[in-house]
This record gives sequence, C-alpha cells and structure tokens, in this order.
Amino acid sequence: MVTSTRQTAEDRRESILRIAQQEFAARGLHGASTEDIARRAGISQPYVFRLFGTKKELFIAAGERCMSETLDTFKSAAEGLTGERALEAIGRSYVEMLADRIRLLAQMQAYASCDDPDVCAVVRRGYGELVQFVERVSGADPVRVARFFAKGMLLNVVASMNLLDAPEHWARRLVEGCRADA
Repeated sequence: MVTSTRQTAEDRRESILRIAQQEFAARGLHGASTEDIARRAGISQPYVFRLFGTKKELFIAAGERCMSETLDTFKSAAEGLTGERALEAIGRSYVEMLADRIRLLAQMQAYASCDDPDVCAVVRRGYGELVQFVERVSGADPVRVARFFAKGMLLNVVASMNLLDAPEHWARRLVEGCRADA
C-alpha cells in the first residue's frame, strides 16, 4: 500500500508558487495558464484560485517571492562585509544566479508586466528594497550603485537569451566579461 504525506496549506502554497514562478518565467503573466500550474502542482484549478484569488494575484505573489529570494541572496552574500567588498560579494552572487535562469527570467517577466499598476507597485517595492540594501551595505555613491544595477540587468538579458553556453564568440566574451568583473 502506498501512503502519501498530506501537505499543509502553506506547503501547498509554496509548491504552487515555485511552479507558478517557472510558468510565469517561461510565458509571462498573460501567456501562463493557471490550468497548467494546477496540473503540474497536482491540484485543481479552483484550489489555485482559492489560495491566490486571481491569476494576477498569483503572478504578484510569485514576483514578490522572486524579489525576496534575490534580497536574501544579497544579504547572505554580504554578511559580515561592508563597502566595496560587500558590493563585490553581492555582484558575484548575482553572477552565480545565472545558473538559476528561472529566477532571472521571472524578474524580466515582472519588469515587462509593469504596465499593470498593481504589478508595478510590487516590482518597484521589491526592486527598491534591493537598491536600498545595496546602498546601505556598500555605502556606494549613486553612480556606482546605478552601474552595479545596470550590470545586473545585463545579467538578466544574458539569462533571457540563454547566453551562458552560447556558441557565438561575442556571447562568450560578454559572459566572460560579466564573470571577470563580478
């Protein structure tokens, strides 16, 4: 006889968010299907709506989770560091995130969905927390902080185009430059 462990609502919610993040990363707010998310989670579509309300609210929750995970990555990388050393450690951690292409694609989809005011408010708040943390821990001036985040956006583009193992010479050089300057 096969026994299964019943998940708590919070465990189920986390599972759905993880799957939703993958679906939204691949297809965006309007292209992803709550039916596909529910099927992959092994639950009914009405249960997804019971937990999250609407597809947009699920997208927002997945976006909040993505930004929160990124902030946690930054905090872990900078632990015990300040100034340029903290900034360099955070930068290296973001380059390492290239291996987690889903998170970077999810961020890109969130940015691309900012024409919706509710999504935009969440994305702006999450991005603002990232900027404020980097400013606080590094003490860097606005120009250095802007350059730091510009490189981060370049890394999101690298992830979006799947350039990490691309055969083109220009792509290899670009990735090499991103890794060397981390």
